Amino acid sequence: MTVTRIFLIVVLAATIFACGKSEKELAAEKLALAKNLYEMGDTTQALQQVDTIQKKYKGAIQVMVDANQFKKKIYADLLYKKQDEMDSLKVILEELESKFVTEKTEFDRYTQYIHKRQQFKRRWNKSFIQIHLDERGELYISSNYYGDKWLEHTGLRVYDNDIQAKTKKVPLDNVLNHRSDFMDTRWEKVTYREGADNGVIQFIADHVDRNLKAVFLGSRYYYIILEEYDKQAMKDALELSKALKQKTKLEREIQSLQSKVG
Repeated sequence: MTVTRIFLIVVLAATIFACGKSEKELAAEKLALAKNLYEMGDTTQALQQVDTIQKKYKGAIQVMVDANQFKKKIYADLLYKKQDEMDSLKVILEELESKFVTEKTEFDRYTQYIHKRQQFKRRWNKSFIQIHLDERGELYISSNYYGDKWLEHTGLRVYDNDIQAKTKKVPLDNVLNHRSDFMDTRWEKVTYREGADNGVIQFIADHVDRNLKAVFLGSRYYYIILEEYDKQAMKDALELSKALKQKTKLEREIQSLQSKVG
C-alpha cells in the first residue's frame, strides 16, 4: 500500500469521524431510549441504558446530570411500590400472628412463635406432631410421644390412603432425638431440623381436609390421627413463615432503594 493511499484512508476516516454525532447527542439518545423503555415497563433495561451513559459519555455533563436524576426517579418509584407491598404484607402478618403467642427464653436466640392450639399446657400429656417457628421464618417440626412403653422412634410417616410423606431418619444417638421418663411414663421427642422433615410440613398443609394419620417409626410403631387444629397449625405456621421471610426481603430492598434515592 503506497504512502499516498494510506494518507487518503486516514483523511477519509477523520472526515467520517468528524461528521459523526457528538458525545452529547449520543448520550441524549441513550437517555431518550432509557425513558422509553421505562415507560414500556422495562425497568432493568432502562437502568442499563442510564449506566451506559454514566460509563461511556462522561463528557456530556448536563446529560449525565439528567440521567442521574432520572435514575433516582426510577428508584423512587420502585421504593413507593415496595412500601405499598410492605403495607399490604403487614395486614396479612397481623392476621396470621394473632393465631400465635410469642416467647423468648434464655435458651432462645430468636423469638419463637407458638401456635395457640399447640401450647405446652394443652399438649404435654399427648402424642402429637408439633410445629416450630421463629421470627426469621425458619420452620421445623418435632414428633412428641407420650406413653407407658419406649418406642425408640427415629422418624415419622404421615399418610392417608394412597398419599404419604416421610421424614428423614434421626438416629437414637443424635442430640435431636431426646428421651426421658418419670415413674411409669415415657416421653420421646424427635426434632426434624434443616429439611429433615422431608416435605412433611408442606404435605400436611396441603391436605388439611384429609383424614391424615401418622405413625411414629421405631423399634415399635405408634399410630395417631392428626387433630384438625394440629393440621391447621401446620398450615398457619407455613403461611406465617413465608410472610416473615417476605418481610425480611422487603426490608432489605426498601433500605437499599432508600440509599439510592438519597
